[in-house]
Amino acid sequence: MSAVQEFNEYRSKMNEKLLEENNKLIKRIFNLDTNAFAEGALDKKTKELLGLVASTVLRCDDCVRYHLESAYKEGARREEILETLGIATLIGGTIVIPHLRRAHEYWGEVEAEYQEENLGNND
Repeated sequence: MSAVQEFNEYRSKMNEKLLEENNKLIKRIFNLDTNAFAEGALDKKTKELLGLVASTVLRCDDCVRYHLESAYKEGARREEILETLGIATLIGGTIVIPHLRRAHEYWGEVEAEYQEENLGNND
């Protein structure tokens, strides 16, 4: 199983378990998160890139992975991701560099995952 598949399966499984707890506060936070990244005055790709900056600066690797994949699905190109991560590193400082490395590595895995998936759909 690829790192992308493993991350998504774990995230889905645990989100489901959390939501099964029927905690109103947790459900409202999840709903707010979903709605914040919906199309609005800013397009979804821009919002995902903003989420990527914030997640990198806050040093949340799970969040970085989520926003990298979401940005990819919204059409972000490698150059846009690298520029976004550059801004995040500038704002966050050198302490963000380990997260920059992991983000770069995971971006490559996302590209490979979806390129492979797209090749498989051309059968």
